[in-house]
Amino acid sequence: MAEAAGGRAATVGRCLVVHPCLRSAASRGDSARTPEMRLQEATGLARAIALDVVASEVVRMSAWRPGTLLGAGTVKRLAELVTAEEIAVAVIDATVTPVQQRNLERDLKCKVIDRTGLILEIFGARARTHEGSLQVELAALTYQRSRLVRSWTHLERQRGGFGFLGGPGESQLEIDRRLITDRITHLKRELETVKRTRALHREARKRVPYPVVALVGYTNAGKSTLFNRLTRAEVVAADQLFATLDPTMRRLPLPSGRSAILSDTVGFVSDLPTPLVAAFRATLEEVTSADLIVHVRDMHHPESEAQREDVHAVLGELGISEKLESGSIEALNKIDLLPEEQKIVLRNQAKRNVAAVPISATTGEGCNELLALIDNRLDAGRQTAQLDVPLSDGAAIAWLYSHGEVVERDDDERHAHITVRLSEADLGRFQTLHARG
Repeated sequence: MAEAAGGRAATVGRCLVVHPCLRSAASRGDSARTPEMRLQEATGLARAIALDVVASEVVRMSAWRPGTLLGAGTVKRLAELVTAEEIAVAVIDATVTPVQQRNLERDLKCKVIDRTGLILEIFGARARTHEGSLQVELAALTYQRSRLVRSWTHLERQRGGFGFLGGPGESQLEIDRRLITDRITHLKRELETVKRTRALHREARKRVPYPVVALVGYTNAGKSTLFNRLTRAEVVAADQLFATLDPTMRRLPLPSGRSAILSDTVGFVSDLPTPLVAAFRATLEEVTSADLIVHVRDMHHPESEAQREDVHAVLGELGISEKLESGSIEALNKIDLLPEEQKIVLRNQAKRNVAAVPISATTGEGCNELLALIDNRLDAGRQTAQLDVPLSDGAAIAWLYSHGEVVERDDDERHAHITVRLSEADLGRFQTLHARG
């Protein structure tokens, strides 16, 4: 047992999840999602960092309360529930101001975190690369700076996350605005260094002789499972939200015998706080520079269409809406969980939509068709080029045969005069790889 706020004993990890909504908004249908589905997602977020959700509910209100967000009667009732169930953490699935957070903690006598704090906690626990950790910490400290009532535990924590939840090893040092500001300044300088390094990596990637295919999708849509299926990799593929936070890249063999690079990326979520979108702009860089985007969708989820719109909205903020609309494929995943009649409908719809393939990343159904579509898409838009390559440069000639379709070849004493069909990207790669001085 550990001490909860107010000195009462509570079990660390026992959690209450509340999704507040306005009755007027719910009745108008302002959101593509129902309050119940939003609550389910918030519960999944809490469980993603091993919180024990012992109670959850939708709270409908006529208006927001400036002091506590929730109404006085609701706060009193929840406080009784917190005491009875020995709850240590209350997750409010909304944006909560610092004043509201402080008042709720006083009245509920437990830790309180809002949606932004919860997602930051998950990101802090899951980020694996140095750059990812820096970006998450910067977003977390910017968030914390306005909440001086919190305890800054990040530098001394013994667990993942950013200390919003409390727990073993928490140092309980009071946040100092100057200390946080200094740390933010340091992080920004360090990220500038990382940014320059990343620019060098981008240049190096241009010399990689393979096109890049990026998997995107709502969190828990099955991207990592599909990534493992297609590349035979062993990326973490858990049935939980935000199982992947850092981009992973592997070679992807294609049916034509060519290869591509497949990139697995962080999943999206509805109402992702804007600061987090900005912080993860570089993490999603593989998407912005990809030759092809594969949008993995969970077709078993009751709000699959709303999730699709959320993904499109976030990618729109990254400035790649046009690429998503014109240069992407939809992998309609988890069809193994659908009734047979729904599978038939989905397959018939996919026949009319040449950019969609029903699949099951778990069983492998439809994955060969997906690979063939990826191969065809990468092949589309190929142009015919006439290249003169020295016969002594066997590597360059072999590269053209493996990455393009050689239409004609005529050799003289010194050069191979090759007419080849290549994508614009591959032609650029060839010229970069085999440029002559």
